[in-house]
Amino acid sequence: MASILGANAAVADGPRFSYWAAEPREVFEITQGSAGLLERIETALAKYQIAGKPADLPDGLFCGGWIGYLSYELGRYIERLPQRAVDDLALPLIRLCFYDRFLTYDHREEVFRIIALEWPDDTESPESKIEAVQRILGEATRRAVIRPPAGNIENLDLLQVRSNTGKARYLQAIEQIKQYIRDGEVYQVNLSHRFERPFAGRPIDLFHWQNHYNPSPYAAYIEAGDFQIVSASPEMFIRIQDGWIETKPIKGTRPRLGGSDPHSMAANRRRLEELQTSEKEQAELNMIVDLERNDVARICRPGTRRVLQPRTIEAYPTVFHAVATVGGQLRAGIRFSEILKAMFPGGSVTGAPKIRAMEIIDEFEPTTRGVYTGSIGFIGLDGTVCLNIAIRTVIIAAHKAFIQTGGGIVADSDPKAEWNETIAKARALLAGIDAVQKP
Repeated sequence: MASILGANAAVADGPRFSYWAAEPREVFEITQGSAGLLERIETALAKYQIAGKPADLPDGLFCGGWIGYLSYELGRYIERLPQRAVDDLALPLIRLCFYDRFLTYDHREEVFRIIALEWPDDTESPESKIEAVQRILGEATRRAVIRPPAGNIENLDLLQVRSNTGKARYLQAIEQIKQYIRDGEVYQVNLSHRFERPFAGRPIDLFHWQNHYNPSPYAAYIEAGDFQIVSASPEMFIRIQDGWIETKPIKGTRPRLGGSDPHSMAANRRRLEELQTSEKEQAELNMIVDLERNDVARICRPGTRRVLQPRTIEAYPTVFHAVATVGGQLRAGIRFSEILKAMFPGGSVTGAPKIRAMEIIDEFEPTTRGVYTGSIGFIGLDGTVCLNIAIRTVIIAAHKAFIQTGGGIVADSDPKAEWNETIAKARALLAGIDAVQKP
């Protein structure tokens, strides 16, 4: 069992560090229907304590703790919500692995570090833990790294891709959501659908492909034995450091062409300008920023909550995204479960108001989201946290790959344009799946 986080941390001003961890000391899993879920999370997080973080380690560095994911359906344990969607994949609701040894890379200083923790009555010394990581690292350096094959992102054959709703049903759902908006029930709903492809390749090869052709700042790979997760997420859910919390929602997307030929460059300039000036896209992000400001205010000291970064356009290999950052100083003694109650799941993947939007999502999406639009990342022993929003994420299980994409539906949404946006978001993931399976 292994976890890799932030493998493209230098992209788009993402996190400074990347992490590689294997052989966890403990695995904490919770399945759907478990009672006392938030209390069980707190109990697990409280099991291990750290005496103090070494002063010579950089700020924000994960110094040991839990790495894993929280599924979108955790929201059902925070709010009272209907449950019509089918849980056809039956993956754990939460899966966190505790690591007391791991490898990290500092993208700013270009330095690798091996970190190991020592516990009372530990049967293994920190030195032997470091040696074990060094042996794995030594084995890795003796293996040839093969450049992954290129994929056909621009001209992908989508006729062979199965959607769990289909285009006609998706377009109809958008029209019904727009009626809910006209009726005053909701302002915005993030509607998604799921693609499915046979998968006979190696999941780690797909992760390498994404890092090479579709790099993202909050990338992650989880090897869980019966299933694997490959995430190329560009979106941060929360980052906590020294008692300060930040969230960075994405709202607003335009497809981006690859290549440096005049046609592609001209098209990209036009699409970038469209996103920058679109009143619709600005309104979408403003709604979510307001929602996140309210969520953050519930757990922060009065007067500290604010918008840290106004609307900004970020460029990725296949899309342009509009983002903003909201943050504040956490109240003293706040527990992680209280942060989840206030903020999970992220507003950019639900809509506003959040609870009604989630009810509508359950009405129109036939299968549960699972890891998609949940969060992947780490919860450190020193209180440092970095979790992505698990968009652009592939779940591999039972020799199939599942990819889910969506977008925010508002009053003036064009259904066909919304459908095309979901296709643009899925292209790089689907192209990678095809590429790593070719002989």
